[in-house]
Parts: sequence; C-alpha cells; structure tokens
Amino acid sequence: MIEYIKGTVAELTPAAVTVETAGGVAYLLAITLPTFTGLQGKSDVRLYVHESIRDDAWTLYGFSAPRERELFRALIGVSGVGAATAMLILSALQGEELAATIGSGDVKRLKGIKGIGAKTAERIIVDLRDKIGDSSAAVLAETPSSAAVADYDEALAALVMLGFDRKASQKALKQLFDADPTLKVEAAIKRALTMM
Repeated sequence: MIEYIKGTVAELTPAAVTVETAGGVAYLLAITLPTFTGLQGKSDVRLYVHESIRDDAWTLYGFSAPRERELFRALIGVSGVGAATAMLILSALQGEELAATIGSGDVKRLKGIKGIGAKTAERIIVDLRDKIGDSSAAVLAETPSSAAVADYDEALAALVMLGFDRKASQKALKQLFDADPTLKVEAAIKRALTMM
C-alpha cells in the first residue's frame, strides 16, 4: 500500500498531476481543486495517496494533507458515493468546511454540488455526522491559524492513528501551534502527548 508519493511535478492540470520520483518512475494521480491550487508554482511535492485497485483499473488519488484523504475515504464509504463524486465534493467543499456542512446537516449545500441528489446528500449526513461532522464553530475553531497547516495535519493524523480522540488532539495541537507556529511534527506530537 502506498502511503505517499514524493517527487517532482512533471505535469499539472486541475484534475490530475504527474509526479516523477527519484527512481525515474512517474505516477499519475487524480487530485481535487484545493490540492491543485496548493501545487501551483511548486516543483517538489509530497502527496498522500489512496489506491483504488479494480479488475479493469488501478487509480491513484493524491491529497495535499492526510485530513483530505481521510475525508475522501469516509465519503467513498457511503453507499452511492464513488471516487469521482467524492473528488467533486472535496473540490467544492474544502476540508473542514465539509465537516462543518455535515455536522450542521446542511442538505441544501451538499445538493448544490453537481451529481449529488437529496437522497445522497441525506445519506452522507446520516452516515458521516458522527464520524467527521462537528458543528461548524467547533471545527473551525480547532484548526490552526498559522501557515503550519501541513505539520498540524500530519501531527493530528499521527495522534488519531495512535488511538487518541480527534477533538482532544485538535485542541492540544491548536494550542501548541498557536503558541509556536514553527513547531515541527515530531515535537508537536511529543508535547501533545503530555497534554492529553
């Protein structure tokens, strides 16, 4: 299983990126619009990967942060939501904005995305509200205000993988990154462990 791909951007479009790795192998990854925006002007990148292997295709999906990949995986776990639809949703509603929409039960906002009907929107909200949905104020309050978003996301993903509660981890990391925006991932995780 591929965790992430690190390399040089060989080609970039709003829907896909080709990343050439040090070994000379180039990978084509489907991406969301927020990831596309984040990649513009960059040559060296690291993208978190979700692999979709079927009999007729092997597709790689690339995400700029572990949280975006986590949201993608949650969406494709909903009955009736495929990978293409999940990518559209994540292109329309970025990261925590999606969590806030689900947490508040905003069916109308989800229906405004191409290909999402009322039943699918309701199913997404019902299935994911307890998993990723929080009230918009709580979610937006627990994200870092600094440029350290990538380090914050990586530290949060690590803490959740270690079995710590997402909300408690978000609160601790926000406090740490607000106090020191230059904090690195390893140091953030170590300090957060002492706070929980």
